[in-house]
Amino acid sequence: MSKSVAKFIKSLQLKKYRKQEQLFLVEGLKSTLEVINSHFNVRTVLCTEQFYEQFSQQLKGIETLLVTENQLTDVGTLRSNNAALAVVEIPVAKSKKLDTNKFYLALDDINDPGNLGTILRVADWYGIDTILASEQTAELYNPKVISASKGSFTRVEVIYGDLERLISESQLPVYGTLMEGDNIHKISFKKGCVIVFGNEANGISSKIKTLIDYKLTIPKIGGAESLNVAMAAAIVCDNAIRN
Repeated sequence: MSKSVAKFIKSLQLKKYRKQEQLFLVEGLKSTLEVINSHFNVRTVLCTEQFYEQFSQQLKGIETLLVTENQLTDVGTLRSNNAALAVVEIPVAKSKKLDTNKFYLALDDINDPGNLGTILRVADWYGIDTILASEQTAELYNPKVISASKGSFTRVEVIYGDLERLISESQLPVYGTLMEGDNIHKISFKKGCVIVFGNEANGISSKIKTLIDYKLTIPKIGGAESLNVAMAAAIVCDNAIRN
């Protein structure tokens, strides 16, 4: 691997260059295989000889560079990587009409990339294929988001925009997670709806609160001050699907 290639790949760790090049990184064995077998257009794969020998059929038609484990770790963001790294094209965003019979999650300024990645994984587990996100929510193609999603980014679409407008245009009933809401265990969810989760520190913003039709809360039994937003999303999704 040349110095220029290594420099280019390392530059994609920064949002500025991801936006400029319309490319992002996917790292590790599982996530690389997920993206290779998805609808995403994979530009290049850097991989170890062992990975290539095992998955050469999936790599057909993709530019592939054989590298060492140390080289993979040096150009990537993972502490260790003994498999592969993919350079992938960012798809062009398309407008989408929401289905009135589906669940959707809405993220109001979720800042932490790890939280966003985990929420993608939760949504994927419960068969939720679309998330609405404010423009201040963490960027989907941040390497930490991609890593935390464990491949779920290939199946769950994130639509960024004016969250107030996105929710209003959906014309779906809106549920919001609030400290002063009704006990989630006693709520029956509509077949199609939007469920809003707020910022890690400040909760749901005042302008989004005005759109909420049903306020809900996860009842606290112990002494913890709060729940991590990704943990809360898992609990809410489980209750929504069951009810």
